[in-house]
Amino acid sequence: MTATTAWLADPYSDALRAGRGPLFLRRDDGWLLPLEVERWCEAPDLADRSVLDRCHGAVLDVGCGPGRLVAALAAEGRRALGIDVSPEAVGRTVRLGATALCRSVFDPLPGEGRWDTVLLIDGNVGIGGDPATLLRRLRQVVSRSGLVIAECVPVDVDERCEVRVDDGRGGRGAPFPWARVGVRALSEHAAAAGWTVSERWDLWGRHFVRLTRQSPSVLR
Repeated sequence: MTATTAWLADPYSDALRAGRGPLFLRRDDGWLLPLEVERWCEAPDLADRSVLDRCHGAVLDVGCGPGRLVAALAAEGRRALGIDVSPEAVGRTVRLGATALCRSVFDPLPGEGRWDTVLLIDGNVGIGGDPATLLRRLRQVVSRSGLVIAECVPVDVDERCEVRVDDGRGGRGAPFPWARVGVRALSEHAAAAGWTVSERWDLWGRHFVRLTRQSPSVLR
């Protein structure tokens, strides 16, 4: 079962439709990761604004969810596109006045090689279950001077696992691969994929990194 199919599961769509949880990612051993559906469905908070303030040029929001970030950029007249594998997420984003496509980051994308900023927020560095592979893919997506802003887990972790979307009331989606990484692990995966950490910051308990392309001399 692919991650794309799994995120179409009713528990996720239902939570976005309602604008609230409970919603979790569940590992096979029963461990639960709460998903902040209410925050995703609200206007950007100060931590989000710290991300938006660092965006430049054309922005691609990977795994845009219900669209608060791409909608905020659109409201400022900035060129921004959200992509998400969930039709419900894309629909909510469009209703906010933003542009979004139902698409995986590993599918062909509009403007490949010309995006100036790519966002991996709300744990989306875990998409596909392999951060290095995801970051290598993003080297094909961004412009030569492009950057990636990613949100990390606020603990020192480097985990790849299989999870399901779970509503805590018996509703579960199909299993799919996911990853959770802290700043140190993300820095290592980024280096392996041809990126350099150019900035780190945290706000309201959330941790972020700004990645820029490694110089050709480093890659050699």
